Amino acid sequence: MSVPALHLRPAWALLKRHHQKVRRLHLRQLFAKDGKRGERLVVEAAGIYFDYSKNRITDETMELLLQLARESGLQDRIDAMFRGDRINTSEKRAVLHVALRAPRGASILFDGQNVVPEVHAVLDKMAEFSQRVRSGAWKGHTGKRIRSVVNIGIGGSDLGPVMAYEALKHYAERSMTFRFVSNVDATDFAEAVHGLDPEETLFIVSSKTFTTLETMTNAHTARDWLLSGLKGDSAAIAKHFVAVSTNAQEVAKFGIDTANMFGFWDWVGGRYSMDSAIGLSTMLAIGPDNFAAMLEGFHEIDEHFRTAPFERNLPVLMALLAVWYNNFFGAQTVAVLPYEQYLKRFPAYLQQLTMESNGKHVTADGADVNYDTGPIYWGEPGANGQHSFYQLIHQGTRLIPCDFIAFARTANPLGRHQDMLLANVFAQTEALAFGKTEKQVKAEGTPDWLLPHRLFEGNRPSNTLLLEALTPAALGKLVALYEHSVFVQGTIWQIDSFDQWGVELGKALAQRIIPELESAADPELEHDSSTNALIRRYRKLKRSGP
Repeated sequence: MSVPALHLRPAWALLKRHHQKVRRLHLRQLFAKDGKRGERLVVEAAGIYFDYSKNRITDETMELLLQLARESGLQDRIDAMFRGDRINTSEKRAVLHVALRAPRGASILFDGQNVVPEVHAVLDKMAEFSQRVRSGAWKGHTGKRIRSVVNIGIGGSDLGPVMAYEALKHYAERSMTFRFVSNVDATDFAEAVHGLDPEETLFIVSSKTFTTLETMTNAHTARDWLLSGLKGDSAAIAKHFVAVSTNAQEVAKFGIDTANMFGFWDWVGGRYSMDSAIGLSTMLAIGPDNFAAMLEGFHEIDEHFRTAPFERNLPVLMALLAVWYNNFFGAQTVAVLPYEQYLKRFPAYLQQLTMESNGKHVTADGADVNYDTGPIYWGEPGANGQHSFYQLIHQGTRLIPCDFIAFARTANPLGRHQDMLLANVFAQTEALAFGKTEKQVKAEGTPDWLLPHRLFEGNRPSNTLLLEALTPAALGKLVALYEHSVFVQGTIWQIDSFDQWGVELGKALAQRIIPELESAADPELEHDSSTNALIRRYRKLKRSGP
């Protein structure tokens, strides 16, 4: 089906006119007019209670946004993704991360072949390896069991594993240490291996091509570190390194036994890969059963997204609200605020998922866009943020829609802590929505000169996602929820959410500059005057160092 350009869709024009009509409506008015609003504008699905009542919307807003989704060909696009069509048009690839969590026996086709058996073959191999390492059956080169695992990757090969480990630490094998290296800054590697015993350390090198500059630089440093601790015996590499890659030749050349290479596929984007073999460190930490439970959580949201009507579809509603603020209110950012310390890396994980996916200035067909695409995602765990950046959200000049994520039960029940934490969630969303009026401030006895400082305008929108507990399944649900929300936003904006050409230019230039920094003789430089001067200054400082 041919989808008209965004500005030619009838719903787009209607939404522009509608925005002018409702943009000054206050949430106080909307709640006063509808006493059941807080019970009506909610959706519960897959164990997630989603309250979107504290958004600057009316029933007409939602009807028009849903119309926009239909006019954008969203259902066809969803069907195409699950069908295995090559919807990543610039790279001519399918987008089948949903196959990574499909149950055994399901059928998802790519080029006429069911990929699910391949996925489960890799999962089975991961499970068998994980059990051997966790049980102590897998021994290092000197016969000692593995007690430390270091994951080496970058981007999707790091952010997902780090986030999942931190999120599910309660379920992790505490007799083992897990660390993560991504930055080519030597400090990252040095600190990751500090205090580790080479005889008891296993490295996972995650790189699809096994040529990623940062990852392979760290991998070679890890190999040198290991060999220096094991008297230079290169045979040790096979017992202390495994690979997550598709390049058997490079893996073997590194010294890793290709029997210990875990593969994945071109139809898995890096930022969508934490539930593939990239999650090997996660499975080693939490065990195959908990990893399977996480995959079931992913799949439950996949099926909800695929089958639920748009008006009751969690990812669709989240995405439409994001489009509403991004494109009609001009909101430039979204704050993600998990009230769960284990989710401290979740906002950072979402930054890649959202901004690498939808940070695009051309449509999938290569035409310039004349509207804003991906907003900036950021955030920190509550309640810490309340004592720092919440000031700007409450009383600043910028509109910042917020996602509050909370859980009814904690893995660590200690006295009143959980009640106090959840009280802050509910209080913050209430304060953001309704603020504090001049009349209320005066009634507190505030002197007139202080009034302006004590006023809270309110009318700051938020979603609240309330779940029972942060389990492996719950984490899978949350990640899938945001994955599909990103997909819906990209569909409406007509961009390719699955390529990332924007990361290529800087990497290519770095390859050119590295030899200019390392050469013994002063190189002939042909960059701009600023870059040339910086290179010369760095070379001078490097020579003058200790």
